[in-house]
Amino acid sequence: MEFILNFLIWSSDPDIFVIPILDHPVRWYGLLFAGGFIVSQQIMFWLFKQEGRPEKDVEKLTVYMVVAVVVGARLGHCLFYNPGYYLTNPIEILKIWEGGLASHGGALGIILAIFLFSKKYPQYPMLWMLDRLVIVVAITGAMIRTGNFFNSEMEGKMTNANYGVVYARFTEDVLRYDDRKVEDVIFLKGGEKVSNTLGIHPVTAKIIYQRGVELTAQDKVFFENQLRSALLRYDDVVEHIDFGKDEPLAYKFYQEDNRSVAEIYGLGVSRHAAQLYEAGYCLLLMLLFFWIWKEKRFVLPQGFSFALFMTLLWSLRFVDEYFKLNQEAFEEGMALNMGQLLSIPLVLSGIGMMIYFHMKGTKTMSGEDRKIG
Repeated sequence: MEFILNFLIWSSDPDIFVIPILDHPVRWYGLLFAGGFIVSQQIMFWLFKQEGRPEKDVEKLTVYMVVAVVVGARLGHCLFYNPGYYLTNPIEILKIWEGGLASHGGALGIILAIFLFSKKYPQYPMLWMLDRLVIVVAITGAMIRTGNFFNSEMEGKMTNANYGVVYARFTEDVLRYDDRKVEDVIFLKGGEKVSNTLGIHPVTAKIIYQRGVELTAQDKVFFENQLRSALLRYDDVVEHIDFGKDEPLAYKFYQEDNRSVAEIYGLGVSRHAAQLYEAGYCLLLMLLFFWIWKEKRFVLPQGFSFALFMTLLWSLRFVDEYFKLNQEAFEEGMALNMGQLLSIPLVLSGIGMMIYFHMKGTKTMSGEDRKIG
């Protein structure tokens, strides 16, 4: 990872560490996903305490929320983005560890879960709950999108400018072709390639070998054939760093600090950090809706905060999709991608609810009677 003036070369390892004995990695995405629920629970404890509600009820609510988000987001991905495959292979729906969660499905899951929660615990009206949950949903969304960034997934479109992110993680995975020989791979700005195109940057992949490893003529053959072929074969590499499809691989070997070093030269493509854009506006929404709860809950009608959240969140998501690469091949050529199509009804429902609650709402967010007109 290197930040130099105007663009970021991002090659962070998505794994934090490997659990001994189990030999299973703990990943940034999983930690931030789980951390979102933990932080949210603590915030809800505080909110319930401030309003004189039993804090133990938050623990019951947390169970509903975890199930709702995971099941809803998974089913949303399967049914919205690839229904044909998953309906003919339903067992694949259960393989959540292979990835594939959709925030629109998670949102619908939360609404259904709160409906069921309020039915079981009528002392918590559905709208009262939703007006408070928007605060923690926003912070959880910010943490999950940060996890996506650490995973180098949900990358953005080309910026066509000198700012942005060059995602190099996939390239690094290819260049770590032999852990017995390769000690480290780092990426640097500049190199032998030349670009006069905005958003296309010369970059250097520097492979540092273990002490005692000598690079020979056999390694040159490997670089010029097998390694070059691998770098040009995978879309996850080619979309982010171009090593020259119609030309020989540009590289050199040399010694540094008594180690063998190889440098490979390419052109990095700067892309929008769409995950961080979403994380940023989720943080702002969290602050906004906390302020609304703190300052306006005795004035605004019950449900209004939730309705405003739906309107703002999915409007911002609609715009954010213009900066993202499409998730599925079927979205290519569509005027609006699936994320945008799914956001439209949620925005409209938010606007409709705001109008309705403003005109007809009989309770304030705090639960007190509200005068209409």
